[in-house]
Amino acid sequence: MLLPFYDKLAKLVNDARDTVGIRPFRWPPLIAGITLLFLAYVFFPAQVAASLSLALFLAPLWLPFLLVGGAFTLWLVYIRSEFIATRPYVLLEIKLPRNLVKTPLAMETVLSSIHYTKGESNWFQIYWQGQVRPYWSLEIASFEGEIHFFVWTRADFRKLVENAFYSQYPGVQMVEAMDYTRTISAEPGEWGVWGCDYKHTQPIDAYPIKTYVEYGLDKTQKEPEQVDPFASIVEFMGSIGKHQYFWLQFIIRVHAGEKYNKKNEKGKRFTWRDQALEEVDKIRRETTRKFKYFDSASGKMIETEGFPNPTKGQSETIAAIERNVSKLAFDVGGRGVYIAEPKHFNPTFITGMISLFKAFNSEGWNGVKATHFGMEFSDYPWEFGNERRKDAFRRQIVQAFRRRQYFHEPFAMDNAMVMSTEEIATVFHVPSSTVATPGLRRIQSPTAEAPPDLPV
Repeated sequence: MLLPFYDKLAKLVNDARDTVGIRPFRWPPLIAGITLLFLAYVFFPAQVAASLSLALFLAPLWLPFLLVGGAFTLWLVYIRSEFIATRPYVLLEIKLPRNLVKTPLAMETVLSSIHYTKGESNWFQIYWQGQVRPYWSLEIASFEGEIHFFVWTRADFRKLVENAFYSQYPGVQMVEAMDYTRTISAEPGEWGVWGCDYKHTQPIDAYPIKTYVEYGLDKTQKEPEQVDPFASIVEFMGSIGKHQYFWLQFIIRVHAGEKYNKKNEKGKRFTWRDQALEEVDKIRRETTRKFKYFDSASGKMIETEGFPNPTKGQSETIAAIERNVSKLAFDVGGRGVYIAEPKHFNPTFITGMISLFKAFNSEGWNGVKATHFGMEFSDYPWEFGNERRKDAFRRQIVQAFRRRQYFHEPFAMDNAMVMSTEEIATVFHVPSSTVATPGLRRIQSPTAEAPPDLPV
């Protein structure tokens, strides 16, 4: 942002809300602009009046550009919304087999199979037809402690998703299910609602979270020796009681660099691989030390740079970043919603939601943490209208979950994570039989078609 003191003003607005409960406007650029205009008018009234008169006189030159830009943005929102709304969608439930010994590597292969970019091949598809890259929602839902796994997809990609899962998990069943988010109203007053989004703990997406590889799950182990951090999520979801529900989703699409909104040195869209190159180069520069030596020929002390000499930790960080970005990448929007009947609403469950992904966090690298979905309220006595604002945000996050929207209006978010297939497979995969949470229902036996050569 080019406005002077913008960062300080934005921090002041957030601090005022969080520390003393004063809620100024939520648009720091507007506040900064009005403040600057007011100060300029106080000290230089004649110059400001002349500038405004000149701007009004030249309006026929600059106003059309402003209007065209705004109209183009609204056009994109309209045609993309129409495209998304007119596609048929299907929710597939993953029925888990009783005996499953697959590692998260199988899920990583599934994700690689749906790394699909069709839909944004040319300007006509993007700017006239409003087509968007396909996106999927990987979901886990707990209904009063009973856990179910789902995949939400466009109907024309159903076979693609089913084939990807069946190829890696032959024992599972993919069954079309009713949308569970529509089975209860989740209306504030009738239900207690709390929700949040999830984002990276580090601003650099190229830093990986603690994946299943660090836990040794990339290799087949004996069941008693397996340590699957995903089990902590499943166990947490199975711990809720009667009249309580918890929904968790990861909305994913192929990463193409929209998040960074800039170009790289080659003039192409900046992606997380470019971010990784910058970060690795930064680490290497930090490990390069300057040293001095006496040059006998010139009789002077000469200062020069030596070779990079990273510590073991820095070398491991570089290796982890390079391994992470060498894999296929998705934009990922994480979201969790807790819903319960008012008399059964358990506030301590919110603490568990906030720390849900602690097992995947690493101090030196990256992690996943809860972030506000507008539900940042301190409840000071002078914060009038808080309950009304809370109800509005509760409705909003439930609608965002139901519509599986994260990258497009009206629920476009700016804190999406960029994650590799390895990272996503760590936080969402079909759990093996070592995860024995009571609420995790499994089918008694796999089903399959009859052999084609069976005599009749």
